[in-house]
Amino acid sequence: MTIELFFRLLGSLALLIYGMKTMSDALQKMAGPSLRHVLARMTGNRLSGMLTGTMVTCAVQSSSATTVMTVSFVSAGLLTLAQAISVIMGANIGTTLTAWIMSLGYNLDLTIVVFPAFLIGMVLIYKKRHRVAGDFLFGLAFLFWSLVMLSSVGRDMDLAHNADVVSFFASFDTGSYLTILAFLAAGTVITCVVQSSAAVMAITILLCSTGVLPIYMGIALVMGENIGTTATANLAALGAGTEARRAALAHLMFNVFGVIWVLVVFYPFVDMVCSLVGYNPSMAGQTERIPIVLAMFHTCFNVLNTALLIGLIPQMEQIVCRLLPEGKAETKQPVTLHFINSGVMQTPEIAVLQAQKEIVHFAERMHRMFGMACVLIDERDKKERESQYARIERYETIADNMELEIAKYLEQVGNEHLSDDTKDKTRVMLRQIGELESVGDACYKMARTVVHLRENKEDFTSEQYTRLHEMLRLVNEAVTQMIVVVSGRRKDLSLTDSLSIEKDINQLRDQLRAETVVGVNSHQYSYALGTIFNDIVADCEKIGDYVMNIVEARLGKHLLSYGGLCLNLDKKTATVDGDAVNLTPTEFSLLHLLLVNRGKVLSRQQLMDSVWAGVIVTDRTVNVNITRLRKKIGPYAQNIVSRTGFGYVFED
Repeated sequence: MTIELFFRLLGSLALLIYGMKTMSDALQKMAGPSLRHVLARMTGNRLSGMLTGTMVTCAVQSSSATTVMTVSFVSAGLLTLAQAISVIMGANIGTTLTAWIMSLGYNLDLTIVVFPAFLIGMVLIYKKRHRVAGDFLFGLAFLFWSLVMLSSVGRDMDLAHNADVVSFFASFDTGSYLTILAFLAAGTVITCVVQSSAAVMAITILLCSTGVLPIYMGIALVMGENIGTTATANLAALGAGTEARRAALAHLMFNVFGVIWVLVVFYPFVDMVCSLVGYNPSMAGQTERIPIVLAMFHTCFNVLNTALLIGLIPQMEQIVCRLLPEGKAETKQPVTLHFINSGVMQTPEIAVLQAQKEIVHFAERMHRMFGMACVLIDERDKKERESQYARIERYETIADNMELEIAKYLEQVGNEHLSDDTKDKTRVMLRQIGELESVGDACYKMARTVVHLRENKEDFTSEQYTRLHEMLRLVNEAVTQMIVVVSGRRKDLSLTDSLSIEKDINQLRDQLRAETVVGVNSHQYSYALGTIFNDIVADCEKIGDYVMNIVEARLGKHLLSYGGLCLNLDKKTATVDGDAVNLTPTEFSLLHLLLVNRGKVLSRQQLMDSVWAGVIVTDRTVNVNITRLRKKIGPYAQNIVSRTGFGYVFED
């Protein structure tokens, strides 16, 4: 074989792998949300699990994607091991469609559709709304083109007249089980190395179609490919939990069992498959039927193997549980994250669902932390108070770690090629975890304030406790409603309940501030005690703000709020404590920019570049608009603070 033919062969295989990956990624983007819902609603019915696995694999054209997806769901607790095994069985049936597509490519001239597919795909890619469909057409075109080139390379190689190649394969005894086992092992190793069962199938079809590789050896390679393809899921599960590793092991067991029983009846079984397509292994020629024979064997192997084992799923589950028992360290060691495992990152579209469940878990932790802070306020016993404060400190550390770990995970997911819908979800999730961590900060600050109060040997009056409990009750309602929102389906929820609670919190905050002034002036308590009381009330109100931001992010409403100040980003309108404020477009843009960058000082030049982009203005223009804006937003004017000689900042 010449150097040119060698590189044409490798290039064709590389193009095949690239085309399959591009097509699979595009299909996952188009069907990602639907696939998540399909798998998440999986029932315990074995047949429905198997059919779902088949359907999903046919949809994404990748059994590896389906099995890794399934392992991810087991790791996240969305599927039981038994459900996962049934899905994996279906995935093995669904992957046979790829073999049929490839056999079609060897028997038909696909050049007639390749270049039109490239042209249409390019047009769709440049139209951003349809670029995923364009990616799919590009992947499909590359796949078909690679098959055309492989067929051409096979003819040009003319292996049937290459004495060395013919003598090499002729040296193997097709009637010997040692030969079959050797080629089976070769198929397994090659598939593990190239991580593409499609590439191995293409090589097998190429060699068999030239007539140099007997059909028995080709089928042995296909059997090895069935074992080798399980390496992807097993590698993905290495860093995951025990349940995920068990699901991956079940996949390996399923294929190994199939290979074993086929080996027992190997020659009669292969002859039966050949007879189904009218191919006689003892006769020369008939090369056009060989791709169909290989595809038919692949289908019969997986369908019959599933039929034999689908009734034995409970037994398979018991075996893998015995082979991979729950480790003591794993059961006793506390974990920060429950649903995210760094080892399962090969299906980014599905990883988003795990991150969402982790955010629900994060929200529940912050709810418990708020409950601890409430208990701390009423705790009189010093020892119990110190113990409770230590728990709150620990939860604060956990909150910081959870924010960083979830953010890191979402960044890894974001590095993959995602659909626009999934990209939006990751951005929303990043905002949610930032606000949840702020809830933890506010709870911790409240706890520190209470500890400071006790250290000074001071205490609130009974009236202050009564009013404070009213505020805590409202904030608890807000946090509870937030959990309902983050764990529910968006289309079934609305902002109404959360907005109502937020309004009540703001009104009560204003009342308590006014009452504190009266209490200090009438000498009911000291100014210092009134300040501490107001600090706790302010922390509660901040928690309400953070909770509202999380709810708005989750429900996809384009609102930005701070206390009673609310911006509607769609309508470009603003309200203060429910009352509309008439802002000019420039004033709205200024307020929006300051509010988005809350706590961050923005220079006048930064404000000019963002709000007056492309227009020449002076510092005086910025100052005048800030002055007008302050007059219109009433009580929140004091939050817009000037930094002399530099710019402005919206402070809490």
